[in-house]
Amino acid sequence: MSLADYLANNYLTADAKPAKITKRKKRKAGAQPGLIIADDDALGWFAKATATDEDDAPLNVNAHSAEFRKSRKNNWQILGSTAPSSADQATSDAIIASATVENQSRMLEDEDAPVVEDTGPQMESGAHAGLQTTEQVAAQLKLKQEAEHKRFLAEGMERSGKGSETIYRDASGRIINVAMKRAEARKKADEEAAKVIVQTEAQKGDVQRVEREKRKEALKEAKFMPVARYADDAELNEELKQKHRWNDPAAQFLPKTKKGKSVTGKPLYAGPSMPNRYGIRPGHKWDGVDRGNGFEKEYFAAKNRRRDLKELDYAWQLDE
Repeated sequence: MSLADYLANNYLTADAKPAKITKRKKRKAGAQPGLIIADDDALGWFAKATATDEDDAPLNVNAHSAEFRKSRKNNWQILGSTAPSSADQATSDAIIASATVENQSRMLEDEDAPVVEDTGPQMESGAHAGLQTTEQVAAQLKLKQEAEHKRFLAEGMERSGKGSETIYRDASGRIINVAMKRAEARKKADEEAAKVIVQTEAQKGDVQRVEREKRKEALKEAKFMPVARYADDAELNEELKQKHRWNDPAAQFLPKTKKGKSVTGKPLYAGPSMPNRYGIRPGHKWDGVDRGNGFEKEYFAAKNRRRDLKELDYAWQLDE
């Protein structure tokens, strides 16, 4: 059997060819060929009712009749496709099966595949409810994903919200201006930092602040000064003259400066006062009462005692 005959027998439907009628067949046309089954109650109107049930009665078949013996036609009907009888037929079956599978896979992978018919209620996932095969469910899910992707691309970035600024809300649902809140937080942080700086500066003395400013000015002026400074430098000599030393023997020859104001410009106390380690004089509003714990007095007494003992020890060494 060729491949064309095999395909025609299994997959195509062709009209049967008209048989030639001979004179002999015309004479026997009146006779009924084949097996004859007699059923008296076929119509159920003219037969007489009997005591037994005729449906359960056996059928009488006359196997020795002339009509039964003359019947040579096979009345069995073949269902499905017949098994291949040669290697060519097996090869053709394999080719047809592979082509069918390839066509099905191509239809699933193709973007322009035919739309799956809506045969029932559709679920949220995109698949239809009811009994379906795995391929049908997979095709329905794929179609829904492709539709969602196309809709997402058609709507653009504005509808999806990608790239837009985040909107913040408070507990009541009102929109919070993030830029304004950040500016307020930055301003508050700067104010706190300024307060800390002011408190730190307030803990320092006025004289220390003035001296720090003088050092800054000296550093700025040092950019224009020469590397070497000699004894005839007028600016250096003036700076050295401004320094006061309690044991300077030539201090009486120097012009006395006005001592009415301090370095910071505030007035000073004109009367006598107890010395201290830092040389700080009391203000002009001091009432003359020492409210300290006596540490400065003990400090100077111990310092003088140590110096006296050192000088006395040196004098004893010279006497020996």
